[in-house]
Parts: sequence; C-alpha cells; structure tokens
Amino acid sequence: MCSSNPSSIPSAGYRQPKVVWIWTESKQVMTAAVERGWNTFIFPPDRRELANKWSSVCLFPDYSIQVSDSDVFFENQTAIALIHPLFIEEEKLFDSQGRRVATFYEVSSPQQLQLLQPVDKQPDNVIINLLDWQVIPVENIVAVFQSSQITVFAISKTPSEAQVFLEALEQGLGGIVLKVEDSTAVLELKDYFDRRNEDNNILSLTKATITQVHISGMGDRVCVDLCSLMRPGEGLLVGSFARGLVLVHSECLESNYIASRPFRVNANDNSIEPFLKGPVHAYVAIPGGKTCYLSELNTGKEVIVVDQNGKQRTAIVGRVKIETRPLILVEAKEAENGTPYSVLLQNAETVALICPSQGSGFPKKAIPVTSLKVGDEILLKIQGGARHTGIEIQEFIVEK
Repeated sequence: MCSSNPSSIPSAGYRQPKVVWIWTESKQVMTAAVERGWNTFIFPPDRRELANKWSSVCLFPDYSIQVSDSDVFFENQTAIALIHPLFIEEEKLFDSQGRRVATFYEVSSPQQLQLLQPVDKQPDNVIINLLDWQVIPVENIVAVFQSSQITVFAISKTPSEAQVFLEALEQGLGGIVLKVEDSTAVLELKDYFDRRNEDNNILSLTKATITQVHISGMGDRVCVDLCSLMRPGEGLLVGSFARGLVLVHSECLESNYIASRPFRVNANDNSIEPFLKGPVHAYVAIPGGKTCYLSELNTGKEVIVVDQNGKQRTAIVGRVKIETRPLILVEAKEAENGTPYSVLLQNAETVALICPSQGSGFPKKAIPVTSLKVGDEILLKIQGGARHTGIEIQEFIVEK
C-alpha cells in the first residue's frame, strides 16, 4: 500500500492510523503538506512534468518509504520536497514505476454504491469520489469493507468533509485524498489530527490534599451537558486558577433522589454539566493544551474528558445552562511544594471530586463536595498559570 506519513486518531472508535494523500497543483499546498509529513501526491496524466519538478531531488523512489518533516531541501531559496508521486491513468492510480496502487470509483447512485464490494484481486487501495450524498454512502462503505485488508480513501475538498469521512461509524475510512489548492485546508486538517491525537496522551495528574471546605453563598454556576456519556471516574478539569485544575466528576453515579446524568458535569467556577457545575469565572481544559472560561462554553465547543488515571478523550458540548445556585469553596495543597489551589463548585450531593486510583477491588471513584473534609485526597492537573486567550504563555503572574 502506498503510504505517506499516517496520522493516528486513537480515541473512542479511532483505532487504525489514517493515511492522507494530496491532490494539488499548488506549490504552497505541496510545501505545507510535506512539512506536516504528508508526502504522497496525485497527478493527472498531463502533469507529469510538475511531478518530476517537485520530486527532482527524490532519493527514495519506493513510494512506501515514509519521509519525515525534515526532508525538505532548499535550492536558491526554493523549497523542493521529497515526494512520492502517483499518476492517474484510465480511472486507476500508478506509482512512478508503473505499479498499480489504487482504483477510482465514482458514486452518484445507490446502484453504483452497491457495486462497490471488496474483491480479492483488488489492489490495496480504493479511492471513491462521492458525487451526491456523503454520510450514508460512507457509512455503508465502512460497514462493507470493515473486514477487508483494502484501504478505502475518499476524495475530500475541505477539512470538514474529511472529518465526516474519517469518523463515519466511529471507525471511519482508512484514508483521505485532500484535493485542494489552498494551503489553509492542509493546516486545518493537520490541526484536526493533532487534536484527535491528544486522546492518545496520558495526562500527568497530581495528588492534592484538601485544606479547607467553605460554604460561600450564592453565585452563577455553569452546568455543562456533553454529547457523550461519561463513565465512573471520568470528569472535566476545572479550577479558579489556571495553574491547577481540579478533576470534577460527572453526574454518572446513581442516587436515591435523582437519576444519574452521565453526560453532565457541574462546576461553579464556570460550571460544567455533562454534568459539570462550576462558576462562570472558572477555567476548564479544552483540546490543544488550552483553557477557556466555563462561561465561554457553548453548543459545539470541545472539552477534554479525563479519568483518574489521566486517560483523556475529546467530547462535544451539547448544552450549557447558567443558573444561580449555592456555592462551596474547596481549597487544596499539593504535597511536594505546598502550592495552594482552589475551585468553586455548586454545593450539592451530585457534585463530586475524583479521588486518586486506589488499585484493585472496588476503589472509591469520587467524593461529593458535601462530604469533603480536611485531609481528603483529590486529583488536579498542574500547569503554567499565565494565559492569553487560553494559550499558556511565559510571564509573571500572581493568582490568588
């Protein structure tokens, strides 16, 4: 199979690396793609001269070799990239050695879609061009090819189209042919992969000891409902100070007085209610290592869901409610340096903080804020305190 540098998307349903090929005549698009590890390019038959120009310093004629971001050379201030060209001939795709790499299929009707089936003698790759509907045909293709070794690509003209193809039925297609003439599309698609790749990283969480629990009075708290169900031990990172965010549990635990709501976090510090309920001023962790205020969350925005072992995934906000509720102030210190951290939350039995993992058996997942006492241990994420529009920066700052 012809491969460029694949981008992994490991969350929920994304188990296999995804492959990106580029179809363009823009040198800016080519440069942006190669700099991001995507070095397989598709050319029509009449553009072999362009392919030869772009690959004139190619040292690796075998298209299967993956070239890193550093493989870009400069000659007279002109960037010439090491690329792997593929050429279209009679609805098929060939490499520079004349070996067939993939077959094109156009799909504009249910009848054409039905004819698209895995065949043993097929080459490793199939490239589909969806001329009408997109979502349902792609879902059908994912289902049909799920047990096949064939990699199915879809031609995409925008990053948003690519996302649809890569997420269909959770597994998504195996690859994307990004057909664009604007380098911005390459940047946006790479940003999409980077955000999804965060789900493969384990966050470093730190134990902190409760030093004070104080009833604070009334305040505006944010309730965040997510488009994903959360499991026991999962929640959102929320805090009054950017330097340390407390892991607040979702409302997925059963109660005698209220039904569980595993999609909610309640924060008061900018409360979130997937269920998270915290005050409007609080920080909450979002993808890209950034933060935003709870009050800035709205439908469609993404947040980071984290469990007590630091495993993270991305979730979409479905709804945000801001209401006046009684608040409770929780303060804690990290053992190593004694730095204080705090979070304001809604004062209710359904709002809880996640505890450190306690090994086998039936470990406690969370402690309700109404039951917190001095000496209890919770989890927080320590990070830089200085922020500009949610991005960590280096500057002097005092938070108190």
